[in-house]
Amino acid sequence: MTPDDLGSPPLSAVLRTLDATTAGLDGAEVERRRRRYGPNRPLAHGRRPPWVQFLSRFLNPLVLILLFASGLSAATGNVASFVIVLAMVLLSVTLDFVQEMRAETAVDALRRSVALRVRVRRDGIERSEPAEQLVPGDVVRLAAGDLVPADCRLIEARDLFVNQAMLTGEPYPVEKHADAPDALSAPHPDPAEALDTVFMGTSVISGSGLALVCRTGDATAFGQLSGTLQAPPPPTAFELGIRRFGFLILRLTVVLVLFVLAVNTLFHRPWLESLMFALALAVGLTPELLPMIVTVTLARGAMRLAKRRVIVKRLAAMHNIGAMDLLCTDKTGTLTEATIRMVRHLDGRGAESERVFRLAYLNSRFESGIRSPLDEAILAFRAVDLTGWEKIDEVPFDFERRRVSVLVANGAERLLVVKGAPEDVLRQSTHYETGDGAVAPLDPAARAGLDRLFQTLGEDGFRVLAIASKTVGADHVSAALADESDLAFAGYAVFLDPPKPSAMAAIHALTKAGVNIRILTGDNERVTRHVCAELGLTVTGLLTGDDLRGMSEEALRARLAKVNVFCRVTPAQKERVLLAHKRAGRVVGFLGDGINDASAIHAADIGISVDSAADVAKEAAGVILLDQDLSVVQEAVMEGRRTVQNVTKYILMGSSSNFGNMFSMAGASLFLPFLPMLPIQVLLNNLLYDASEASIPFDTVEAEALARPAQWDLRLIQRFMLVLGPVSSLFDFLTFYVLIHVFGAGEALFQTGWFVESLATQVLVIFVIRTRRSSLRDRPPPVLIGLTLGAATVGALLPLTPLGAFFGFVVPPVSFYLFLAAAVATYLLLVETVKRLFFRCIAPRPGPGRRNAPAGTGFHAG
Repeated sequence: MTPDDLGSPPLSAVLRTLDATTAGLDGAEVERRRRRYGPNRPLAHGRRPPWVQFLSRFLNPLVLILLFASGLSAATGNVASFVIVLAMVLLSVTLDFVQEMRAETAVDALRRSVALRVRVRRDGIERSEPAEQLVPGDVVRLAAGDLVPADCRLIEARDLFVNQAMLTGEPYPVEKHADAPDALSAPHPDPAEALDTVFMGTSVISGSGLALVCRTGDATAFGQLSGTLQAPPPPTAFELGIRRFGFLILRLTVVLVLFVLAVNTLFHRPWLESLMFALALAVGLTPELLPMIVTVTLARGAMRLAKRRVIVKRLAAMHNIGAMDLLCTDKTGTLTEATIRMVRHLDGRGAESERVFRLAYLNSRFESGIRSPLDEAILAFRAVDLTGWEKIDEVPFDFERRRVSVLVANGAERLLVVKGAPEDVLRQSTHYETGDGAVAPLDPAARAGLDRLFQTLGEDGFRVLAIASKTVGADHVSAALADESDLAFAGYAVFLDPPKPSAMAAIHALTKAGVNIRILTGDNERVTRHVCAELGLTVTGLLTGDDLRGMSEEALRARLAKVNVFCRVTPAQKERVLLAHKRAGRVVGFLGDGINDASAIHAADIGISVDSAADVAKEAAGVILLDQDLSVVQEAVMEGRRTVQNVTKYILMGSSSNFGNMFSMAGASLFLPFLPMLPIQVLLNNLLYDASEASIPFDTVEAEALARPAQWDLRLIQRFMLVLGPVSSLFDFLTFYVLIHVFGAGEALFQTGWFVESLATQVLVIFVIRTRRSSLRDRPPPVLIGLTLGAATVGALLPLTPLGAFFGFVVPPVSFYLFLAAAVATYLLLVETVKRLFFRCIAPRPGPGRRNAPAGTGFHAG
């Protein structure tokens, strides 16, 4: 079927075209159609096959030029050199590819564990299946809170309202009908006009429906827009920083390579060997392992969080979790138990009223939208016999009106029952029930009395819904917004939602870790103040939705620092508060689970939802909690910081080592009559170094580094590189002097000696750089010790083996190894001293009250 045909023919014709029935498909037919149509997700073919991903790694310009130059070397008779270079490149590329594939596979498995699921009729029964397994001809059930999983023609619809703003830009939900009028049976090229059709990616606000899947994947209206809707999100500070760091090192490397090549050409050294050395040097100094280290470290952090029942959907979210310094959260279910109990049903005088409860029960029983915990509490309080009552129509809940109305009938009696936020229901009421069956005008004195009762209940920590009604004529066959006026106020339904015992400890832990808490709730200020008091959370300032409505952006920004509670806010106002904090330079997280939270979750730097949340909220989130508990968020923050700090170690180590090697290579090229290291030796050095660095994702992080949010800081990296790089070069030049003037080294011994010393200092310095503490106080994990010492040992012993000759090594004298041990020990001691002075004097950790450093290319805790 084409997009224009979806809404045009009768349902019977659509069923015939799809060779389907309203009973759904059987398993065998589903498999046949899945092979034909593919998975139900736009751009499902976007990921390249593994072999293509592997070969694409050889498209690195430096690798291509190196292979080309080694091929020229083979053509001139040096076949052994070509084979060894090829083996080195293959090993390095394979290491990178395998580690990244393993990380991506693990993360994909986590993402699938919280993938969108849908109720579908298969083999005669209705069951839950992953949405991506749907095929044309399937029959799915839709309910309030669901994301529509494909483009579907409606079979049944009951008060079905759908938000399709992401396709049409319509600001309000649209009611959908299975039996659209004849005027709407013409072709519908525009989703805004297709009232008998629902589209992938839109969300059900209220009501329910049964729908026939007509188009899936790229064939859907959403799939047609996937080029824009599914474009990669803007890069995070983490991704930008990684990219800038890579370009920084690359620029410096290109300068060095050109310098070395020019010097060797000036001294009339063999051009092919000089070219090979310069290119091998470029490969060795470029941080080609950085993408793999980043991916593996982030993936390992995501898998560690999975063990804590936290699913990270997007790896980049790991950095934002670690950088988060402000968490905005709803109150219900996060700070409170979410086991809401109805405790009272009061009339306007504060007396128990059976009529108030009956009206509340009628409204909740016949409401077709998402049943809130308050609705469930009403229905669970006590059953009411509704024999004879039937639902006529409904005005579904929305977050601007904050109320829901149902039109019900019992014989000749026809009643509009309204339930919602007390402020909004009172505003629409002109009368009130006195408790003796009479109705009196709602004069200022009576309104003030109702307000006082509401305030008293709120101050005692109770949540409250207002109940009102309106008698209408028997000819009233539909309900509309205009009917919600001239209401007779009946009373209050009163609920208790006690604070969660673990919330107080979690708030204290997050605050101590530098993450401030902001509460954004639709509840009223009195209940929120009561909950905050029980949790020990001081309310430093409070704004309501009414306050925000009359406040300019400048006025809001001026109040942000002093306000930590926002009450009676709409979804749009939640998003506005989040964006204001982001513009103020905060890294903002938002924790929510309802349809009303989706826009705020999407707007936050790190959107967090729970597994039991509405589909639209889970889809917008980057992190899903399998336990609705604030303490789990605190654990996720710590894991995010741990992940970021481990990436930092590689960056600091690589930048200082590479910068030092640049000086050393440049200096050696000026006075040596030969190459300071053969191209093959440079590549071998790089391979062993890469192997040792593969352990960094498994390193531990000290408590001090986890105490504050992790932020990028370009100046920190640059300063660290400029301070520690020359220290590395100092010991390289010392090695040059000793090899030439003490050991009388010729070309082969010089290259052998510097290879061993360069690798040992470059690899072992991780023990010093991995912590700001004394390196002797912080014990690394066994895997890091093993790989690091293993790489240094292989480099030191290789010249003593027969294999050493293949790489151009000779056996150094025993006295060289004595010098090596003394030089490496002295080097590590000096780096330890310089490091501690650096962090104490040049880059001190920000203390309380200091703003975090601006975004750049490094990290620091704080």
